Amino acid sequence: MLVERFAENPLITPDDVRPSRADYEVIGAFNAGAVEYNGETILLLRIAQRPLDKPADVQIAPILNPDTGEIELFRKNNNDPNIEIPDTRGFYYKSKLYLTSISHLQLARSTDGINFTVDPNPAVFPKTPYETFGIEDPRITPLEGRFVITYKVVSENGICTALMETEDFKTFHRKGIIFCPMNVDVVIFPEKINGCYYALTRPVPMYLGPPAIWIASSPDLINWGNHKPLLPPRPDYFDSSKTGASCVPIKTEEGWIEIYHASDEKNHYHIAAALLDLDDPAKVIARAKIPLMKPRAGYETKGFFSNVVFACGHTRKNDEITIYYGASDESTAAAKTTIKKIVSTLQ
Repeated sequence: MLVERFAENPLITPDDVRPSRADYEVIGAFNAGAVEYNGETILLLRIAQRPLDKPADVQIAPILNPDTGEIELFRKNNNDPNIEIPDTRGFYYKSKLYLTSISHLQLARSTDGINFTVDPNPAVFPKTPYETFGIEDPRITPLEGRFVITYKVVSENGICTALMETEDFKTFHRKGIIFCPMNVDVVIFPEKINGCYYALTRPVPMYLGPPAIWIASSPDLINWGNHKPLLPPRPDYFDSSKTGASCVPIKTEEGWIEIYHASDEKNHYHIAAALLDLDDPAKVIARAKIPLMKPRAGYETKGFFSNVVFACGHTRKNDEITIYYGASDESTAAAKTTIKKIVSTLQ
């Protein structure tokens, strides 16, 4: 086997998380950034929640009012001629998209990487005008003595990537938007390369070009340029529809290993890997001929949004890699693999 799923999966489910308010329910605890810190495995989870009181014939979108800090509810009947409901995650009203849940970030901690305790309160809650629909999908990069975290900020202005920093996972400092709509799935390399910071990004073209992994560089983590396409979808492969960076790149003697996510024409998600040059990560040395993982377990094939395995973080112990991933946009699971096994999937 290329990966060994934990027997304890899913490690964290919505039932393990207390909602931020009594009249809400948690529907997702997933897509967590991961890091080792002070002898613990730290997961920074995306927690999706929605109002408990939802009639079956009504769509409700919880939206933050940044002036008051309160969440207000936008309601529309299902029989309204101006409404479209593509799936459970959201609805369109007069061609404008609304989300049926709102996400924040919350910490979970473990001494063995398997049994996690979720903190009782959010670590980072939506706050700014660019976060009115929620904050999502963090990636944590240890860098120069602190942790830099990229995450999606969602509002009526679009989906952007923002940056924040922490030194202790107690206080988080927002640094603002670093990529405007829609450029998401951003992961920052854990060290400078030839004097520059590097990030993998995923711009989403509207008319021409596929949703693909790009690469960019920066002198200061805030101002990014030198954008180049890197890992596009491939016809007739498991990653034929779209690709996006998942985990912080892993430095090895052979090159930077990037564990990425990809979907096929059926919108089934996979986890795979690519190998990038150590001195020039814009150069692809090798790429997966087969995926590391595809949806197989029941918690991956059925859920809030089925047939999804979506990683945002990993931990490393020598040659062993633990991938923490979101399963069906609902729960958090984990699987072990090794550098050797990852390399065996490349061509």
